[in-house]
Amino acid sequence: MTKILTNLSKINDLLIAAAKRGNRNASNVQIIAVTKEVSVERTQEAINAGLIHLGENRPEGLNHKIAVIQADVRWHYIGSLQTRKVKQVIHHIDYLHSLDRLSLAQEIEKRAEKPVKCFVQVNVSEEESKHGLTVKEVLPFIETLTSFTKIQVVGLMTMAPNTEDKALIRSVFKQLKQCQQQIAEQGFAHAPCTELSMGMSNDFEIAVEEGATFVRVGTALVGNERGEQDEHEE
Repeated sequence: MTKILTNLSKINDLLIAAAKRGNRNASNVQIIAVTKEVSVERTQEAINAGLIHLGENRPEGLNHKIAVIQADVRWHYIGSLQTRKVKQVIHHIDYLHSLDRLSLAQEIEKRAEKPVKCFVQVNVSEEESKHGLTVKEVLPFIETLTSFTKIQVVGLMTMAPNTEDKALIRSVFKQLKQCQQQIAEQGFAHAPCTELSMGMSNDFEIAVEEGATFVRVGTALVGNERGEQDEHEE
């Protein structure tokens, strides 16, 4: 059994237990294997282990792996996306997790050939070091996208503070869930907003308990060959 298979087995056990504590069905939670900073070989290992959702945070890494691997998987762009780099990634991804400003939405609308599944990034904790809208800004922002034909807001994304305070982490995830429900209740055709992308290696269990439908797991699953971390996968 490979290391990734061993790690995946442990993560699945933790995910199932967390879903049970949250009175949820674990099958409604998808694991995104964050493969940034790891080799093509290790990414292929993750695919061989049965993982079909992969996350990258840089255009160069994303496009290189897509070209070499050519597998039937779902690619998630989880990093902050500069407007000028939209054209490098928009035709190659299945999900964008970092829609956080009108200029980015306008560039996607201009460049995309088909609707893009987007998560609006929300800075629930309002930390200066993080990108994203405040909770109060989310609904007005989504309303401005009504006429956009190439953007489908499938859900919201956030990152909890990097802290040992589990109560604070849980509070952030609860707030995002409440915000997601508020958007979903509007019945927007362009923003069904049924999904929640939240939770990483150190806090995905709390995220699952609080309603996450996608968790972004890197270090605990595939490791990190450069020994580095960034704000989107700690």
